[in-house]
Amino acid sequence: MANAHDFSFPGIDGGEIRLRDFAGKPVLVVNTASACGLTPQYAGLEALWKKYGGEGLVVLGVPANDFGAQEPGTEAEIKTFCETRFAVDFPMAAKQPVIGGSAHPFYAWAAAELGEAGTPKWNFHKYLIAPDGTLAASFGSRTAPEAPEVVEAIEAALATPTA
Repeated sequence: MANAHDFSFPGIDGGEIRLRDFAGKPVLVVNTASACGLTPQYAGLEALWKKYGGEGLVVLGVPANDFGAQEPGTEAEIKTFCETRFAVDFPMAAKQPVIGGSAHPFYAWAAAELGEAGTPKWNFHKYLIAPDGTLAASFGSRTAPEAPEVVEAIEAALATPTA
């Protein structure tokens, strides 16, 4: 039975981001976009990373151009935008499709696990991966990163003992 630790993403700077490298830590995977009305959520994601990263939380941004063509840039342009506009320093994947038949395998797996209700409908959909690699929670695009339900789920995942 697959879990999130079976997947990896190409990194925005090259190399590979293997989710298994984060085993024992909660990971918040978010499909992002630079030209979206929700783009200011980058600030909230960075705040979560700053607040909880030392406790083990990993935030992983996955740029996607699936919704309204709102992530048209190259990896270099996306990285520069995130760093200069929002001081993002959490890990970022290279641009990936997150819906449909060409969706990245992680997103196809998450959709199979959660069904249609748990698939991204727009940019900034959030999946919280538990330390054991299971899906702990899914939050829609309009749920802000610092919303109480997101923070509570992160804090619960951080408190989960790992084997």
